[in-house]
Amino acid sequence: MGEVKSDIEIARGAAMRPIAEVAAGLGIPEEALHHFGRWIAKIDFDFIDRLADRPDGKLVLVTAISPTPAGEGKTTTTVGLGDALNRIGRKTAICLREPSLGPCFGLKGGAAGGGHAQVVPMENINLHFTGDFHAIGAANNLLAAMIDNHVHWSNGLGIDTRRITWRRVVDMNDRALRRITVGLGGVGNGFAREDGFDITVASEVMAVFCLARDLADLEARLGRMIVARTRDREPVLARDLGAAGAMTVLLRDALMPNLVQTLENNPAFVHGGPFANIAHGCNSVIATRTALKLADFVVTEAGFGADLGAEKFFDIKCRKADLEPAVAVIVATVRALKMHGGVARENLGAENVEALEKGLANLERHVLNLRKFGVPSVVAINRFTTDTAAEHETIRRFCHDELGIESFVCSHWAEGSAGAEELARHVVELCEAPRARDGRGFRFLYPDEMPLWDKMRTIATELYGASDIIADKKVRAQFREFEAAGYGHFPICVAKTQYSFSTDPELRGAPTGHVVPIRELRLSGGAEFLVVICGEIMTMPGLPRRPAAERIRIDAQGRVEGLF
Repeated sequence: MGEVKSDIEIARGAAMRPIAEVAAGLGIPEEALHHFGRWIAKIDFDFIDRLADRPDGKLVLVTAISPTPAGEGKTTTTVGLGDALNRIGRKTAICLREPSLGPCFGLKGGAAGGGHAQVVPMENINLHFTGDFHAIGAANNLLAAMIDNHVHWSNGLGIDTRRITWRRVVDMNDRALRRITVGLGGVGNGFAREDGFDITVASEVMAVFCLARDLADLEARLGRMIVARTRDREPVLARDLGAAGAMTVLLRDALMPNLVQTLENNPAFVHGGPFANIAHGCNSVIATRTALKLADFVVTEAGFGADLGAEKFFDIKCRKADLEPAVAVIVATVRALKMHGGVARENLGAENVEALEKGLANLERHVLNLRKFGVPSVVAINRFTTDTAAEHETIRRFCHDELGIESFVCSHWAEGSAGAEELARHVVELCEAPRARDGRGFRFLYPDEMPLWDKMRTIATELYGASDIIADKKVRAQFREFEAAGYGHFPICVAKTQYSFSTDPELRGAPTGHVVPIRELRLSGGAEFLVVICGEIMTMPGLPRRPAAERIRIDAQGRVEGLF
């Protein structure tokens, strides 16, 4: 066996096509492209507007079991499946989120897929890309500056500085910025108050950006964002400060979807990037809707496990954007399932069918959860070299006999599209099959008119296996206040650990009977959802003990090393 190449080495060996040629394959003319070099382009709004009357292609969601340190490979599978669908003659586009610098320099070291299932140019996508995240951070922080400036000069809106809820952001994991004090140093620096930073992907500007249909919708949503309260506890909106127009100017070019390609030269839209454990975890509506007008199949992903990413994709993104997914692909690995079955990370390379069978409870919970949305599903077993035939057969038999769905061992990491061809053919079959036997088809987990508290309880009991939710008196009162203020129709966006169905990251598998504690509520008036923060989840992550940044450098040839 030859030496295994790293992701970045494979990406460097790609025979990329000029992005204009990739775009032409989707029917996008040269004049509709805004180029960022030879390999990256943004798609013009005028061209996107002309697509409105075209029919939509089939939307395929890639989600996963609850993530573990063993790895699942959701983005890699999304790319591999998209390539495989093109390989079997189905015109397919891929829709992904943009990587955040925080995880790239923290744990991941890169987030553009892996092996022979990547989007390229990998270094550009992982590092700054087209500047979208910087524009989002600038717009967020412009609003923060305008709030403090308003208070400094006149405070004509009567903002109570104790009730300013808008936080600053930076696209980096920096725990020291979670809580800060601003306005120190004298009267010329404004009023001293406690403030804090979130990571850029947790900003409501990111959520608004990813849910906006066009520039007009973007500006309207930005204007509806709640930034503070008065002494009478009346909300102060971004539009009250006159900020929405300037923020939209900063975001104008960023809102155009980014087009890149896979290693096999197939089109991929990489746009937007909220995390699913603290936001709604989907790429932009404008990218997804554009892809659906241009391709027969669109493969997209939602962040982390299906309990977070898929639920928010269905209940938030599909609800807001009038999307109807055709199929869900659940990514699992033998290694991750064994970890859910109690095996320590250092022992995952050894065959352990007993632990695997125990860990299958996590996969089962996700499969059963997806059925509650009326979406047909299939399991993609992302193959690792340490897997054994007995372990693969255990998963296949369980899926077929116990869950009534198919599973496919996929080797797209090593073989590219050829390694996911069988999965692709089954996805096409599911997409083209008659609708659900019950006649209901795709559906949301809860209706708009359900009270906010009951929506959260429904998510916790129906999807997490919890017995109930709890919150202190102050949080319960906030639920009632939001209902009375006219926000009761908003969907719920749960912020919790991605590693467990519970709020305890160490509780793997498929726990039941636990109680979900609600710590805090954040009303996102522009994104039009209620963020419910559960457990000890942080909206500003910290770097690990040995961050990936320690391995990232420029080599003697001027090339980036350490992204993988």
